[in-house]
Amino acid sequence: MALIQKALIIGGGVGGMCAAIQLRKLGIAVELVELNPAWAPDGAGITISGPSLRALREVGVVDEVLRLGGWWRAIDLRDAQGNLLRTVPIAPALGAEDLPSAAGIQRPVLAKILSAATRAAGATVRLGLNFESITQDSDGVDVLFSDGSGGRYDLVVGADGINSALRRLVFPDFAGPVFTGQGCWRAIVPRLHENSTMYLSDTIKAGINPISDDQCYLYLLYKRDGLDFIPPTAWPEIFADLMVPFTGELADIRRGLLDGSLPDPHLLYRPLAGHMIPAPWHRGRLVLLGDTVHATTPQLASGAGIAIEGALILAEELGRRHSLEGALTAYAGRHFDRANLVVQASATLGHIELSGGGPQAHAQVMHQTLELLRRPI
Repeated sequence: MALIQKALIIGGGVGGMCAAIQLRKLGIAVELVELNPAWAPDGAGITISGPSLRALREVGVVDEVLRLGGWWRAIDLRDAQGNLLRTVPIAPALGAEDLPSAAGIQRPVLAKILSAATRAAGATVRLGLNFESITQDSDGVDVLFSDGSGGRYDLVVGADGINSALRRLVFPDFAGPVFTGQGCWRAIVPRLHENSTMYLSDTIKAGINPISDDQCYLYLLYKRDGLDFIPPTAWPEIFADLMVPFTGELADIRRGLLDGSLPDPHLLYRPLAGHMIPAPWHRGRLVLLGDTVHATTPQLASGAGIAIEGALILAEELGRRHSLEGALTAYAGRHFDRANLVVQASATLGHIELSGGGPQAHAQVMHQTLELLRRPI
C-alpha cells in the first residue's frame, strides 16, 4: 500500500504527466492542474534517447511514440558543406536492446500521447488553473486554486517547469536559471536521411533528427551575447542568416525558409539556460520534479528523459518506503547523480561549441556520457 492516498501534481508537462500515470498505478488518487488551457506545448520536435525510450516503455507509451515518431540507430557527422565525415553507431539502452537507439517526435504529438494516457490512468485533469496559496501541516497540504476552489492533499508534486512557481516555496533563496551564452533554433523540415545527422561549423552546430516517416526537425545552436527579446516576425531572417555557413542540403532549407516554399516550419527560438539544485528536493509534503530542479540544455537530448526517470523513481519510492520523509529523501538521493550528469555534460558540450573545440572533443564527451546513461536507473 502506498504511503499517500491523494496527490496533487502542478504542471502538465512530460514529467508531470508521467508522474500522474505512475502514481495512479499505485492506487493513489491523482489530480493534475495545468495553467495552459489547451494543454498543448509549443515546439517543433523533441529527441528521445534510448534510455528515455526505456523509461517510456515502463510508463506504457513507447509503442505509440515509435508508431507516430521517427527513430534511428546511428548519427552521421557532416561538415558545414554537408560532406559525410563518419557514421557513429549508437548502442541501445541496456535492458532495452529491442528498442531503437533513439527517436524523435513532434512535441505536440508526444504531449497528446501522454495526455491520453494520463486520463486513461484515471487522473483528474483541470486545465487553465494554477494555485493561489499553499499551506501545509504535518498531516497534509491545503491548496487554494486560481478559480477559487480548494483541496487537501497528502502530497503536492511541483512539475511546473524551469520557471516554477512552486519552487519558491521549497527553495525561496534560489536565484533562478543561469543563461549559458547560447541560443537554440528549431524548425520542422522534410526528412533527408535515415540517421540522425549533425553538421559542425566553427561555433555553430546544426542537426537534423527524424520525427516521422517524412519529417525531421532541424535544430541550430549558436553563440549569443545576451537575453534581449527577438520578435517572432524577425525569426526567419535571423535564422536564415545563421545558416549561411552551411551549404549543400542545409542551404536548400535556408532558401525555402526565405522564399516561403518550406511548408509549415514551426520555427521557434529560445535562449538556453539551466540549473542544478542540490538535493533533497522537498520541503515537508511539497516535492519538486524535472526542470524545477534540474533544467538542462539540449545537447544530450535528455532533459525530458531525466524528468520521466524522476517520475518513475518518485513513484517507486512512494510505493516501497515506510515513511514519506524517507521516500522523498530516497527519490532525490537516487536521481541526483544521474540528473547532474546530464546537466553538467550538456553544459560542457555547450562550452566546447562556444569555444570551437572541434568535433573530436565534442564526440568524446557525448560518447562517455551516453554510455553512462545506457545503464538502467
